[in-house]
Amino acid sequence: MSTELRRLRNYIGGEFRDAADGRTTEVVNPATGEAYATAPLSGQADVDAAMAAAAEAFPGWRDTTPAERQKALLRIADAFEERAEELIAAEVENTGKPVGLTRTEEIPPMVDQIRFFAGAARMLEGKGAGEYMEGLTSFVRREPIGVCAQVAPWNYPMMMAVWKFAPAIAAGNTVVLKPSDTTPASTVLLAGILGSILPKGVFNVVCGDRDTGRLMVEHPTPAMASITGSVRAGMSVAESASKDLKRVHLELGGKAPVVVFEDTDIAKAVEDISVAGFFNAGQDCTAATRVLVHESIHDEFVSALAKAAADTKTGMPDDEDVLYGPLNNPHQLKQVEGFIERLPAHARVVAGGKRVGDKGFFYAPTVVSGLDQGDEIVQKEVFGPVITVQRFTDEDQAVEYANGVEYALASSVWTKDHSRAMRMSKKLDFGCVWINTHIPLVAEMPHGGFKKSGYGKDLSAYGFDDYTRVKHVMTSLDG
Repeated sequence: MSTELRRLRNYIGGEFRDAADGRTTEVVNPATGEAYATAPLSGQADVDAAMAAAAEAFPGWRDTTPAERQKALLRIADAFEERAEELIAAEVENTGKPVGLTRTEEIPPMVDQIRFFAGAARMLEGKGAGEYMEGLTSFVRREPIGVCAQVAPWNYPMMMAVWKFAPAIAAGNTVVLKPSDTTPASTVLLAGILGSILPKGVFNVVCGDRDTGRLMVEHPTPAMASITGSVRAGMSVAESASKDLKRVHLELGGKAPVVVFEDTDIAKAVEDISVAGFFNAGQDCTAATRVLVHESIHDEFVSALAKAAADTKTGMPDDEDVLYGPLNNPHQLKQVEGFIERLPAHARVVAGGKRVGDKGFFYAPTVVSGLDQGDEIVQKEVFGPVITVQRFTDEDQAVEYANGVEYALASSVWTKDHSRAMRMSKKLDFGCVWINTHIPLVAEMPHGGFKKSGYGKDLSAYGFDDYTRVKHVMTSLDG
């Protein structure tokens, strides 16, 4: 007997609606491999409607006071806490993540980040007014940009939606947000929460595929396009946005080096790095994916990391003992499998390296050693529960290997030598350098990379500033 699929809908102009032409796609639970819902496959008419709603709402929202925007965001944060179990259930169905970890590792940071941007709304900064030319006073206004087209990824659909809408709305912009076609459920749920608090049209959700996202970015209405996703997707967005000179905010791929020196506490480093590498099935742009170990402790470290991987468990969302759930979709599973199948002869799989079960998209915690700097698995983002290990001889070679990829989002250094840690933090060409830790994020500090990891910052006052524009006003003192 077939089970009727739940129907998800777009949220446009304060109301839920189907795609104008009625098209839908099936949404699959990656833990089971079975469809549980349908979502709109939105086209031009839907994007036009959402952009029109956001444009109509913009003047009114732009003209609200920072205090009013702060109050609205604080109410949203409170509502997220009150409805946390609903959000968790939707996100777990979206992603197959462990229920307990979603409750402890996602809801609290999301709520905190919304409250941070609520405060940021009242902290717009600019140079003080002054007479920089005789008889004339100048001052700077910081203003919202306008309508923002935003595309969120499937690895953290709920949290990345927060990273998108919170700074944009705090700054006085209006939003049209598209979730990934594989993970729309939690975004549709939070649309209803935001819609009960914000004026209609301030926040809109359009479901669909990459073509829907392209229509959003190419649309003439948005003044800014923001995406968290792959390098390929980011380059496409930048190219499309260039045609009418939209602002672009890109948070793209990563290949984080984890540089482990000989004075490191090996047991502690292995414990922390294995969690940072395997958490969320390694589907994290900042994951501790590429470990560089000093030659004097290399073999001991690899052995300990292989054991940590063997002791790490993946499984169903309601299993309290698992660290991570499935890969998000069959394409991602195939991609991870492909990296392992194409390993060069000199590489050695010391843990994992295989699919787990035949139901859902689970992959074993995997460690690969014996790799060279030019190997595909070292240079390209796997985005799965796979940690690679290389050896280095000295600090200069560690820096060379660490920086020798096209990504530049996050990195970490493991050493007891403070001077060496400071030297490395200067030399590593990454947007974030952690020292003796890897992966913690706080709302007050910026998140964003260099090179092919994109540009623009999420979180922090820098992330808030990205959603504003600067205007110089000069007035004559002569009347």
